[in-house]
Amino acid sequence: MAAGAEEASPFNIHPMDQFAIKPLFGGHELNFYTPTNQTLWLAIAVLAIFVLLVMGVRGRALVPSRSQSVAEIIYGFVRKMVEDVTGKQGLAYFPYIMTLFMLILMSNMLGLLPYSFTSTSHIAVTGVLAMLVFLAVTIIGFAKHGIGFLKLFWVMSAPWWIRPVLAIIEVISFFVRPASHSIRLAGNMMAGHAVIKVFAGFAGALGVGAVVPIVAITAVFGLELLVSFLQAYVFAILTCVYLNDALHPGH
Repeated sequence: MAAGAEEASPFNIHPMDQFAIKPLFGGHELNFYTPTNQTLWLAIAVLAIFVLLVMGVRGRALVPSRSQSVAEIIYGFVRKMVEDVTGKQGLAYFPYIMTLFMLILMSNMLGLLPYSFTSTSHIAVTGVLAMLVFLAVTIIGFAKHGIGFLKLFWVMSAPWWIRPVLAIIEVISFFVRPASHSIRLAGNMMAGHAVIKVFAGFAGALGVGAVVPIVAITAVFGLELLVSFLQAYVFAILTCVYLNDALHPGH
């Protein structure tokens, strides 16, 4: 009876249910090849990026359309960020950073749509992106500088007697990067969406008295729009910082 009462309670809110990964075509078994809601929304994000950055600018008009203006603003914003952080040398890797930024931004924004799925709320996605950045930076560092890349861990400006301790700290910090890089993004996206779901549950339960939850939903949704952009920006600029370490390990 108690269980039934709990099921019937209007305040029986499950904010984490929205993050469940489910097969698209029935069944309950998940394998690495199973198409899921996460697969679908990642594909939609890629399609949306294609429409904006390829289809939206194919006319290359002198007086740009709205889509071309948005695409050009994003392109200029990311390019300037890469150049400011890594210098001219880093522009060779601009396409990769632009791809990361757009995939994360579009996935974050699409996740705010009703009945959608936020792919970037899962470590399985953000962890892979962060690990790819970590491997790319490490490979670039050794490819360009050989053993000299290890100067990244040796702080020449510090007194000689403390350099070994700082080297250990720097090595630990270097290998922790993928975890912090991925958890920051997934945690922020999951937390914001969970809060919206909680307020939405209260609004549904209170009925006509749901003014306060609705106002809270509006405020949190606006904040989530900002967070969606900021988290894509933070992921991209940290990638630039790590890339700068690989290009200039002695700086």
